[in-house]
Amino acid sequence: MAEANSTTPAEFLLLGFSDLRALRGPLFWVVLLVYLVTLLGNALILLLTQASPALHSPMYFFLRQLSVVELLYTTDIVPRTLADLASPQPRAISFQGCAVQMFVFIVLGISECCLLTAMAYDRYAAICRPLRYASLMSRRACVAMVGTSWLMGIVTATTHASLIFSLSFPSRPIIPHFLCDILPVLRLASAGKHRSEISVMTATTVFIMVPFSLIVTSYARILGAFLAMASTQSRRKVFSTCSSHLLVVSLFFGTASITYIRPRAGSSATTDRVVSLFYTVVTPMLNPIIYTLRNKEVAGALRHAVKRPVRSP
Repeated sequence: MAEANSTTPAEFLLLGFSDLRALRGPLFWVVLLVYLVTLLGNALILLLTQASPALHSPMYFFLRQLSVVELLYTTDIVPRTLADLASPQPRAISFQGCAVQMFVFIVLGISECCLLTAMAYDRYAAICRPLRYASLMSRRACVAMVGTSWLMGIVTATTHASLIFSLSFPSRPIIPHFLCDILPVLRLASAGKHRSEISVMTATTVFIMVPFSLIVTSYARILGAFLAMASTQSRRKVFSTCSSHLLVVSLFFGTASITYIRPRAGSSATTDRVVSLFYTVVTPMLNPIIYTLRNKEVAGALRHAVKRPVRSP
């Protein structure tokens, strides 16, 4: 009977940053400021790329989708984190709430991974296959890539969440984290978690290493085309359009690799929280900043929007 009662606990206790009492106040304001900048930056990317006819190419279509993912991603995590930081005691999250948070978290994480891969392929097609670019990156092809990204995220999240939340947990499970991430929740399982661990490692290989390999392959071919260019202006254009995406890819896959591929023996609850705070809060803020500052077309659209005169009624 005790084992049956422990199979589905009513709630999980998220410790969050309750052990860092002196830092909770400053951390609350930092996270709030970063969250507001994230909302503003990604909303700005959406408005600029939609309003400017020069930014209606496939590259910016994918960028709009990426901004949507970032907005949803941070909203799934940050409001709850802010509430926890404002509370003097650790707060509980219901069993269903934890499952939903993890499901949304995985959907958006996998979708972003696939979108970054699609954006690398777009750059490859534009630079290495310019004569076939219109057919390779048609509207239908772009929509199919985005749809596939979301589908892969939903399938993976459904599989993971179903496996993990069907396991047995202690009657009062305590998560030493500020969100219901895969590994912290999985480590709480009292029995039968081997199947879920295999699923997590398989998904890690498929959705981190394989997309990263495809991105590296795309940029290896872009580099070959770049070195073969005789025109300095052409090289500058290639560098301008690719550098921002490369920075975003480095941030995303770098933090994902540290979190999910790092050996368990080298991890700790504090390290996991710091890394997770970076990729759930800071990275979504940096992406629109990178694209605005390093992409001349987006920066130009922003300057045009700021300088546009206001029409009198």
